[in-house]
Amino acid sequence: MQSLKELYKIGNGPSSSHTMGPKRATELFRNKYKNADKFKIILYGSLAMTGKGHLTDYIIKKTLDGYEVEIKFDTKTECKVHPNTFDIFAYKEGKLLDTWRIYSIGGGSFKIAEEKETIIKNIYPQKNFNEIKEYIKENNLDLYDYVCLMEGKEEITEFLKQVWDTMKSAIKNGLTTTGIIPGRLKLQRRAKNIYENKLDFETEDIKKTRLLSSYAYATSEENASGGVIVTAPTCGACGVLPAVLYYMKEEYNMKEEKIVKALAIAGIIGNVVKTNASISGAECGCQAEIGTACSMAASACAYLFDLDIDKIENSAEVAMEHHLGLTCDPIYGYVQIPCIERNAIAAMRAFDSSTLSLILEKNKKISFDLVVDTMYETGKDLSKHYRETSEGVLAKKYCRNKYYNKEMEEKIDRDNSR
Repeated sequence: MQSLKELYKIGNGPSSSHTMGPKRATELFRNKYKNADKFKIILYGSLAMTGKGHLTDYIIKKTLDGYEVEIKFDTKTECKVHPNTFDIFAYKEGKLLDTWRIYSIGGGSFKIAEEKETIIKNIYPQKNFNEIKEYIKENNLDLYDYVCLMEGKEEITEFLKQVWDTMKSAIKNGLTTTGIIPGRLKLQRRAKNIYENKLDFETEDIKKTRLLSSYAYATSEENASGGVIVTAPTCGACGVLPAVLYYMKEEYNMKEEKIVKALAIAGIIGNVVKTNASISGAECGCQAEIGTACSMAASACAYLFDLDIDKIENSAEVAMEHHLGLTCDPIYGYVQIPCIERNAIAAMRAFDSSTLSLILEKNKKISFDLVVDTMYETGKDLSKHYRETSEGVLAKKYCRNKYYNKEMEEKIDRDNSR
């Protein structure tokens, strides 16, 4: 497995696979061919179908500012390796200098076909959670010790502190900002309202729901507005883990040092999924994004409750198991509906998964590795319409319901293009 630095990425939303990944790949290609005078990009699959809503073309043009840029959206060509595929060409005086095929694999990470450039090295010898658990028990470690041993304690701790500071800033910004989220949907920000409107009959359970939701909304609305967030494991699912950690800090007085350690535990869970399955909604549906985020948050919460490694695994497994089959159907390709609300629901489910593990028997039948493998197989079986194409489910039906106003939407499109 790779470093946690390749899982947690700090950057601007709204999409890790559609903006962060293409931006990083384009920067690498541009820096190699600075003498080019023109770049051409062809987007395929999900990048072509939802690239406008996710600002893929915008970020590529911005990255290639100062050069002639041609971008094509090819929605017909089949993507046999990965649904987030694009080709980039460099030209000098009409002559082709080179071309790369890029796969944006989720979480801001990408791969280059035929390994033309050095691939990021693995630093964790273990490949799945069972191997990690065996190593930890044999060497009398806990999960945080394990991360420090593999990554270097001082280096990874400083990095995770930066991650946590960024997560806190996103929540604080989201809780104090109102207005409309950019895009055709003209969606109103709700985090501040959810946070401040305490109900007269509010019980402890309702308070938990309100606070967790407000924190998840705050981060997700920052992401949808292009604010600075942390992929956890993706932009589309960035609100789940920060919401649970911030809730634990505020309501259970968890120390910052322990929360940083919990980020390491959550990172291992995310890394296991990323290595053995996928964290890409375009490849495996939203179960790969929100499902993974929920597992990460559940494991972090379990660690903060001082549960042992078996119950940490159980928390992560329960969280993922009950997201199996979740489709990715963003309306217009925006990371807004159903994504923002879905982050809030997953934050609540993560907390409940960790507390459920307190009362479950220790020897469960389903391991985390098994449910990860199941998620991946389920994702591959999903129709492409259910994997971030905006061609099915909620995204498709939205335009047929009573709330859709074609003239209004066309006017918004015209206004946004000016």
